[in-house]
Amino acid sequence: MSSFVIFENVNKKYKTGDVDLYALRNATFEIEKGEVCVILGQSGAGKTTLLNILGGMDTLTSGKVTLGDKVISSLSKRELTRFRREDIGFVFQFYNLIPNLTALENVEIVTQMIENPLAADQVLTSVGLGDRLNNFPAQLSGGEQQRVAIARALAKSPKILLCDEPTGALDYETGRQILKLLQEQSRKNGILVVIVTHNSALTDMADRVIRMRSGAIVSVEKNNNPLPVEEIEW
Repeated sequence: MSSFVIFENVNKKYKTGDVDLYALRNATFEIEKGEVCVILGQSGAGKTTLLNILGGMDTLTSGKVTLGDKVISSLSKRELTRFRREDIGFVFQFYNLIPNLTALENVEIVTQMIENPLAADQVLTSVGLGDRLNNFPAQLSGGEQQRVAIARALAKSPKILLCDEPTGALDYETGRQILKLLQEQSRKNGILVVIVTHNSALTDMADRVIRMRSGAIVSVEKNNNPLPVEEIEW
């Protein structure tokens, strides 16, 4: 049986004048369903480019990307739009909530776009916000706003949850709570969670760690004993 996500010799090249710049160079790796995968690297390592290609937000120059039964790298623009909308949940460093909508409405706005969404109130309850449904973003803490953003992503029942520095704007304790939530969602619902970060402490919570430098994959390691987030210090 083949892996859930497969990157095969993926290159992403930009031209500046006569110079070719590679954001990704021959990136090759596989990830299994239901894993927590941490992609680790410093700024400019190519992590976000990799995430954007996996999420259908950017196209590759050469190579092949497969997610489940879909060859993402061969999808048309229209197919990519549908793929992003239906199959991918995104969580960013900044929450991108709509300020004049309540927490519930911020999640509902996504559920209206797809065929079989989860109930917005139930998803918000599952991330610990059952008593905050009618609060506006300005009435929520940073950690609560990030929970709304995660609930919004989960309400789609995505095949994969892509998180770009999801704790970057949060304090230590709140950041840990968010990571615990992501780890729980992966374990409970079998969702593949991919976390892009420059924080090497997060590798302890991962089932798989992909290290990047200068657009290249330096190593791919399987972690047979991932720690619960509560046991990680940084």
